[in-house]
Amino acid sequence: METNPPTWDDLRVLLAVHRHGSFLSAGRELGTSTSTVARRIEALESALGSTLVHRSSAGTSIEPDALRLVALAEELEHGLEAVRRDSGGQASRLTGTVRLSVGDGFVRAVTQGLADFRRKHPETCIELMSESRLADLARREADIGLRTTRTESQVLIERRLGVLRLGLYASQSYVERRLRSARLRPGDFERHDFVGHSGPAARQKVGEDWLVARGAKHFPFRSNSMLAIVEATERGQGITMLAEVVGRELDRVVRIEVDEPPPSVTVWLVYHRELRQVRRIRAVVAALEELFHQRVGTG
Repeated sequence: METNPPTWDDLRVLLAVHRHGSFLSAGRELGTSTSTVARRIEALESALGSTLVHRSSAGTSIEPDALRLVALAEELEHGLEAVRRDSGGQASRLTGTVRLSVGDGFVRAVTQGLADFRRKHPETCIELMSESRLADLARREADIGLRTTRTESQVLIERRLGVLRLGLYASQSYVERRLRSARLRPGDFERHDFVGHSGPAARQKVGEDWLVARGAKHFPFRSNSMLAIVEATERGQGITMLAEVVGRELDRVVRIEVDEPPPSVTVWLVYHRELRQVRRIRAVVAALEELFHQRVGTG
């Protein structure tokens, strides 16, 4: 008997069940009833002749063989969202949405810069995603990304923004208690506390490797959130490594001098090759380049 292939409506129900772990939560996300979600999944399983969702008293989980369908659903979702962002109105070639993916260390500066941009171009809408997991730009999960690692994708364009210099910072209270000279000398690192990064970004790994190589051992506070790292540092939890452009804007921290300069990382602006002629993408790229050069320099 011939069966109909899965539709986007079928796949989005499966995707919602995968993401939310129950028919009830999936139904809330989709704006439909639990029974409707269950019927749609049962119909999809019947059409494909296989079990897609494991049901238990603890909730639901996707069967391993169904993960390919989940991946297909995610790809369709990203594609449809990209089409939505690309379908700007006719009043202006800058009309539409630009989605950016940045690490949270960049969020404040990028938000400030793009607020200035939108005052000049209110027809452009911005979606700013602060992520510990980098969006897949090749699959159009976002339109533009700021990265501290190179890409190997042939469908992406990279533009070098410049060099982000790093420095060591601690609160005034920490300096008064533990480091009155506000200077770390060789041999001092092992007896001090450090606020560490737990995220995967290259800047974080480079910074921590540099500290550990000089004897740093005690990391009593770690986070993948820049907000938490800054707060912990300001509250005297230890010394941390921040981008100079971040550290110099904080009122409650002191720059810690060292004999050997901390490392630097190169920042890249990345976007999909298909977007290189889209006017609003080019305008936002130019605004980000200008923002970086004003605040950091080209390096």
